[in-house]
Amino acid sequence: MRKIFTIIGLVSTVALMNAQIVINEIYGGGGNSGATLKNDFIELKNIGSAPASLTGATIQYAPAVGAFTQYHTLPNINLNPGQVYLIQEATGGGGSVNLPTPDFIATTVINFNGTSNPSIGIGIAVTSGKVVLASNTTQVTGPTDANVLDFVGYGSADQFEGAGPAPSPTTTTSITRISGDTNDNAIDFTIATASPGNSSGGTLSVFDSSNNSRKFNFIENAFVKEDQLLFGTEVKNIKIYNSVGGIVKTTSSKNILSLDVSDLPEGDYMVTGTINNESVSQKILKD
Repeated sequence: MRKIFTIIGLVSTVALMNAQIVINEIYGGGGNSGATLKNDFIELKNIGSAPASLTGATIQYAPAVGAFTQYHTLPNINLNPGQVYLIQEATGGGGSVNLPTPDFIATTVINFNGTSNPSIGIGIAVTSGKVVLASNTTQVTGPTDANVLDFVGYGSADQFEGAGPAPSPTTTTSITRISGDTNDNAIDFTIATASPGNSSGGTLSVFDSSNNSRKFNFIENAFVKEDQLLFGTEVKNIKIYNSVGGIVKTTSSKNILSLDVSDLPEGDYMVTGTINNESVSQKILKD
């Protein structure tokens, strides 16, 4: 019995380590008309407090409605806490900006029905779809399958984790994780300008914002140097998340124009709030 308990404990430990690596960002507008980026991408992230690894994992994809149709394998992945991993997917043929150097370029896509797939990378739908990080090549049928490490349905997806899907992005925006992992896509993700980053720390920009953020001039100083976060209009329900999705600052004050962030260490943060009853979000860099 001791041996059995030891094996069970080992399996539990492996599952816990894998569970720390989640889908952090999904972008499907690469190369489409109006897009700047040339390629679709999926960004993984270790949101845990210890190093984590994946072996034999796959990315699986499905349209908004229907079964998972295709997948590609991933190499062995080892990530430190807070570290991201950039996967380059398909291109629509347009765009003008390359992704930061990908950690992995998906070149071989396999259809679950056995037919050949000539695509170099998965062509991710812009506004609605389903993406899974799975522990093996077994076709996923739903978010509670045993081999599901993370499941994201977005837009009008018919399957998702939790009470609802992540919001619907556009050609220039992605869905980006804003909390750790509550297993509720509607809560865990927001819309932001596509912001791919790789495991070496390479990014396009920290000045990422949702469409509403630009519409309302949400944050005036996305590069924060004087310990004061300045808003372009009155904001309420402010929450600030750190790079691993934890809430590090909130305010109950309504309709504020500035916020003291002197208590926050230097680094990247995601700020969310409400303006005129519309949600806004923007990434900042505190220097």
